[in-house]
Amino acid sequence: MNGTYEADAGPTVLLTIPAKPEYITLSRLALSGLSRVRPLGEDTLADLKLALTEACSNSVRHAYGDGDGHVDIRFELLEDRLVVEVADNGRGFEPTAVPAEADELVEGGLGIAIIRSIADEVEIGDRADGRGSRLRFVKLLS
Repeated sequence: MNGTYEADAGPTVLLTIPAKPEYITLSRLALSGLSRVRPLGEDTLADLKLALTEACSNSVRHAYGDGDGHVDIRFELLEDRLVVEVADNGRGFEPTAVPAEADELVEGGLGIAIIRSIADEVEIGDRADGRGSRLRFVKLLS
């Protein structure tokens, strides 16, 4: 998980938002815009919006103690899949502490379980530069 991307990457949209809850809507709007480039079913788009909201909410809630920071969101639209990465420069967290199964959840751990249930691939770890955290998920498109 080094945050590198393939040379044959598809159209990419980068968005940086302040780490405040009211800005998470902007990430959802960007995703809706991408669905006009590559049509997605209503259910798929709704699921992806939910996963994106959970990923962004984790950064907004946990990365910066004082709420003063930013969240970077990257959308990469390929012919057969959508790759979404949410990263911050905050405190980070230990990925091994994130439960892999829903029955291992503790209060506040539902967001990662939701993302795992929606996405076909999920990676959680540090940013490539070692600061903060990064959550990357992939949804295969039919």
